[in-house]
Amino acid sequence: MGPNSSNALFFLVTTLFDLYLGALLLRVILQWVRADFYNPLSQIVWKLTNPPVLPLRNLIPRWQKLDTAALVVLLVVAVVYMLLIGWMFGLGIGGVSLVWYALLKCLVLTINLYTLSLFVQAILSWLGPGVNNPAANILWSMNEPLLRPVRRFIPSISGLDLSPLVVMLALQVLNRLIPLPLILR
Repeated sequence: MGPNSSNALFFLVTTLFDLYLGALLLRVILQWVRADFYNPLSQIVWKLTNPPVLPLRNLIPRWQKLDTAALVVLLVVAVVYMLLIGWMFGLGIGGVSLVWYALLKCLVLTINLYTLSLFVQAILSWLGPGVNNPAANILWSMNEPLLRPVRRFIPSISGLDLSPLVVMLALQVLNRLIPLPLILR
């Protein structure tokens, strides 16, 4: 394979895995924050992630609000992703480092997902403040637990809420501190 086809294959593999890992992560987060199950976006996430998660739900019990079956599937898919990328580039990832990199990948993905959701929520608040739509409801459910503590310290200035900016900045600093090799991000 030439370099262009390798790059295209790498892009395709990482994009497909990131999208599915993101859907699994959203399932876990939406259940954790008790977002509206009947929201159309929640239903899409639910239907996309049900095939691998449902068989494990009988074997792996929930822990409080945490869908542990979805977490196990998330980790397994992340491990498969690490193995595939390692195979594509001839990296010798195995054993404990394989699971460690998979956990770090899930952490990076969580940070990126929250950064994106905060950005979209901020844009939606500028375009149509007070407009009620399914995306805004889900984003509010996801982001409010992160924004609420920051709002205690940073009040809004002339009606402008700066807490999403502060949280996104903190998330990106945290993202830079995660010791995951660039090729595995």
